[in-house]
Amino acid sequence: MKRELAPDAGYTGYLRFKKLFLLGMVLLTAAIALVAIACGSAGLTVGTVVRTLLGGGDQNARIIVWNLRLPRMVTAVVAGTGLAAVGCVMQSILRNPLASSSTLGVSQGAAFGAAFAIIVLNAGMQSQTLDGVSFSNPYAISVCAFVGSMLSTLVMLGLSRISKITPQTMILAGVALSSLFSGGTTLLQYFADDVKVAAVVFWTFGSLSSTSWREIAIMAAVVAGALLYFLRHRWSYNALQSGEATAKGLGVHTDRLLLGSMVVCSLTASVIVSYIGIINFIGLIAPHLMRRVIGSDYRYLLPASALMGAVLLLLSDTVARLAVAPVVLPIGAITSFLGAPLFLYLVFKGGKR
Repeated sequence: MKRELAPDAGYTGYLRFKKLFLLGMVLLTAAIALVAIACGSAGLTVGTVVRTLLGGGDQNARIIVWNLRLPRMVTAVVAGTGLAAVGCVMQSILRNPLASSSTLGVSQGAAFGAAFAIIVLNAGMQSQTLDGVSFSNPYAISVCAFVGSMLSTLVMLGLSRISKITPQTMILAGVALSSLFSGGTTLLQYFADDVKVAAVVFWTFGSLSSTSWREIAIMAAVVAGALLYFLRHRWSYNALQSGEATAKGLGVHTDRLLLGSMVVCSLTASVIVSYIGIINFIGLIAPHLMRRVIGSDYRYLLPASALMGAVLLLLSDTVARLAVAPVVLPIGAITSFLGAPLFLYLVFKGGKR
């Protein structure tokens, strides 16, 4: 781990650095959000976006900003924040750097639920548009995706309670559940017609353009509640870094903490994935990046990871919209392309440690 401060810096300076870094991350997120709103074929500038948000601007700018760009930007910030915070906490309670909603089968369970809604319940075609594919009952898809992801969580928690499997073994169980749900999704697609298969594929690509303000409010409320829960237990997560025995010696109810955190993490990831589809690597990469800068103190690592998740998803969405404009690329593919090389770099650079 690189030194975060000069050797002669005191503890006060150490904390000041982290607080200033968090403030810098807030400003960076706000700046990238404004740029993300401005970028696009409409030719808006950041100044025009600011004037429009403050009540000025012409009619055309107001329609573009308030009806198209702003909901997409807020969705990216809320989803990125939630997925990164979930990944950060999962890596703590499972004491595994590979833990995230994707590696534990939550995202794959959601994909299976969405495929079931589209193919079996016929919740597809004609109403709300998801990057060119419309759905007659998008809420049925969200509900089924949520149920599928929570089913994966319940199986994981049931195994941990019945068989007393270790947190490390839960990762292997998550891999098995991921394969199970992926196989189920493949079988559903095999017996479906071409139109429904296309609908499932587009949903699994991930999209930030399909959420209304009502759905954004639901996601924001869930993410805010999860962040409050995580921050309330920040000292317990710090204690877990020294091992379960040490944490118990410090008065941490480790079993209760594991159960509660897993439920909150899965609920948060489930709600996000059910509305925007599969978004990979955000929950895995953001905590790793921040841990290398400000260390593993969860008082600062949690909010820093959440902000980095928002930044990464905003940047990915901007790339998806601008790379081959006016075509909007799948956001899930962009996060994978950006996240996989970065994760490999972090793995190999930290291999000796």
